[in-house]
Amino acid sequence: MTDLFALVERCRGGDDLAWEALVRRCQSRVYSVALHYMRNAEDARDVAQEVFIRIYRKLNSFNNKEQDFLPWMLSLTRNACIDRLRRNKVRPSAPRVPVDDGPDRPDSRPTAEQTLIAKGQRRLVHRAIDQLSDVNREIILLKEIQGLDLRQISEMLAVPIGTVKSRSVRARIELARAVIALDPSYGA
Repeated sequence: MTDLFALVERCRGGDDLAWEALVRRCQSRVYSVALHYMRNAEDARDVAQEVFIRIYRKLNSFNNKEQDFLPWMLSLTRNACIDRLRRNKVRPSAPRVPVDDGPDRPDSRPTAEQTLIAKGQRRLVHRAIDQLSDVNREIILLKEIQGLDLRQISEMLAVPIGTVKSRSVRARIELARAVIALDPSYGA
């Protein structure tokens, strides 16, 4: 039993400390997904709060499969974002935002030059992701950034797995083309 599954089970048992730990553990992922859909930090924070309220209310209806909690949580996040966007009836212009607003991972102290190069590459990829179509941006977010497998994405989006595979290939091609268009030296 993983820590996350154990936390979910303790939350179901009414453990308030477990709920707090679950929120702390998952909040950056929920916020990151919300930020990709909402394209605005304030709206993403509001949606993330809504998502945790939904999770709290629906936790007892969750089907208990250890490996399915993450896709279930991300699906709730996606649906909350879509609901909010529909209510707004406007998709705001796409600001440049970081892909993941989670805590930085410790590293082996890269040089200043390595840090500068890496930041430039990340900015380039973020700018390229911003230029993707909504469908392709969603696939990149779910598969490459959030790490969901094809089956989980298929279930989340309610499309056949073959459709997810083809969308994934097209999304990666569109991302590569966007990167090359922004910086032709990557195509050389």
